[in-house]
Amino acid sequence: MIRKTALCILCFLFAAAVAKAQRWHLDEGPMPGIAWCPGNDTPHADHIEMSGERMAVVLRWGVDERGAFRAERSLVFPMLRTLPNDTHGSLMYRMATDIPSLLGVDGLVLQAERVERVAIDGAVEVRSRWGLGRTNVGAARRTEPVPAATMTRTIFPSCRLPMLCERYVLRNIGPKSLTVCVPAFSQVATTDPAKGLDGAYAVRCDLAGSGTYRLAPGDSLCFAALFQAHRADEPPLAADVEAEWAARRAFVRDTVGANLVLETPDPVIDTQFRYAKLRASESICATKGGYMHAPGGESYYAAIWANDQAEYVDPFFPYLGYGVGNASALNSFRHFARFMNPEFRPLPSSIIAEGTDIWDGAGDRGDAAMIASGAARYALASGSEAEARELWPLIEWCLAYCHRQLTQQGVVASDSDELEGRFPAGDANLCTSTLYYDALRSAVSLTRELGLGAAKTRIYAQRARRLGAAIERHFGAEVGGYDTYRYYEGNTLLRSWICMPLIVGLDKHREGTVRALLGPELLTDDGLLTEQGSATFWDRSTLYALRGIYNAGHADRATELLHAYSQRRLLGDHVPYPIEAWPEGSQRHLSAESGLYCRVVTEGLFGIRPVGLRSFELTPSMPAGWDRMRLRRIRAFGSDFDIEVVREAADRLCVTVARRGAAPHRHRIAAGETLTIRLTE
Repeated sequence: MIRKTALCILCFLFAAAVAKAQRWHLDEGPMPGIAWCPGNDTPHADHIEMSGERMAVVLRWGVDERGAFRAERSLVFPMLRTLPNDTHGSLMYRMATDIPSLLGVDGLVLQAERVERVAIDGAVEVRSRWGLGRTNVGAARRTEPVPAATMTRTIFPSCRLPMLCERYVLRNIGPKSLTVCVPAFSQVATTDPAKGLDGAYAVRCDLAGSGTYRLAPGDSLCFAALFQAHRADEPPLAADVEAEWAARRAFVRDTVGANLVLETPDPVIDTQFRYAKLRASESICATKGGYMHAPGGESYYAAIWANDQAEYVDPFFPYLGYGVGNASALNSFRHFARFMNPEFRPLPSSIIAEGTDIWDGAGDRGDAAMIASGAARYALASGSEAEARELWPLIEWCLAYCHRQLTQQGVVASDSDELEGRFPAGDANLCTSTLYYDALRSAVSLTRELGLGAAKTRIYAQRARRLGAAIERHFGAEVGGYDTYRYYEGNTLLRSWICMPLIVGLDKHREGTVRALLGPELLTDDGLLTEQGSATFWDRSTLYALRGIYNAGHADRATELLHAYSQRRLLGDHVPYPIEAWPEGSQRHLSAESGLYCRVVTEGLFGIRPVGLRSFELTPSMPAGWDRMRLRRIRAFGSDFDIEVVREAADRLCVTVARRGAAPHRHRIAAGETLTIRLTE
């Protein structure tokens, strides 16, 4: 009881610290976004990554002590390859061009900017008030700005073109007409041809809408700045900025926003879920090797990884039903399948440079287990028998590879793990073995669905049982005073990845593991430390832990932590998406982490686990403080359906599953009970 009370106090203090750090607020509307109205909380600076199919931008922006907006655009063009043509071989170029300073207004320049509002929702929108210099006749004969105009700038990537768009709307708020000159302007930089795979590249900024305009009081003017890159021997692209803006809004609101919609009593979690869907979906490169989901971070583009793509984000896309996302997932598995071999040499950790090369610098990280787990979950959730049959040889090869790696203790050996040696992982680590166990469980379902024979089903079921027992026996241990798991043999410090058995249904050390994850040794204001006593945190293990705590039946604690985490990432000082790590990468908005956030909801809060092409287990884990929750327009299992969970009593739930165009099915269950849902019935 004392330890339970201490955990509750720690969770409360964590939530209170996060609430105190809130800078942004939810912007009300049918689809709430976030906004910040600068006041006494300046100066402030932040960075955000946004992506399209042919470019990405890390926008480093801020509001200074005088209230003026400043921005530097770190432009990334993944299909313009540089030398060496390796993991990081995307053309990158930074531009800090100050567009408002180029304007002439009544022969003067705009000055004394005061940012009134910054909003983020698939774009960065900045609304400012500006003045013009006027001479006041008097003893001091000083020059002071006179309020003259407002300007709203909207910064977003093109969905399809290698182009960053900035849309500017200037409005006259003064009593007199203004003459505004938008100059003809181009800024062009040509790269060294010796450093480009295709020679020299041109990186440019061009103003669209140049001319001289007369603005009466209340009138407005729209113009744009276009940032792009292309081969130096090719012409630049022309673009209709209004059409690009309409396409970006449609992608944010319709393609992503209108599918897999979360509705709970907590608008912060609902909104963070919508934003995470966007970040997970936007970062997909249209490479010559097909669609490739890109982690991002000014480092990782036009390439795929066994963890970020196969393990983290690919199993999520069927639920969203985003066609490009599903295509990128299937394409990633096809690329990995190219490297299956009869000698059972390890698969590469990453396939890079638009599919033309590989990276395997960390040895075997347990990549086959990552791929098997992700591919099997994807195959089931996609609902496509044709895709499942196509993926089965890859899944089967990966399962066979892992089986060959079993140690005398019955767990899976690997050279490292997905942290690639940043922290010790021993010769056999908990992550690799639990992912193989997860893949075996899914393989049992796949062999049945595909009619591959009862003998094969029995083999995988038997291997899963043996491995589960070996994991509990070999990794189960007292660490730091908790009955939990050691990450590897000889490990004496708590690790955040001890959550992994909870994810895959192993629960012998469930209670001690939940206490360890929520204890002071690991839990911080930013989530979980990677290792007890360190200062390093990676969001990926925090997000896995949240899923595990839900799966362990601790909905109240998980939701309290999920709300606090969401509030910090969505409304704190660095917004609005899950991040990679700190201090490495300065909390980059890597995109697959957003996929992991979404899976906290689908697989944790709602407890969905695929068990067939048209069926899944459903274990809702709704906190006591909620009376209902709903997930609408789920596009998995070859269907389009909603799940609604309503509390009828303290320990009784009514679960409604409604397919589009079919009568709803209602199930009354006890809290913690598992349903098997068959969408063919």
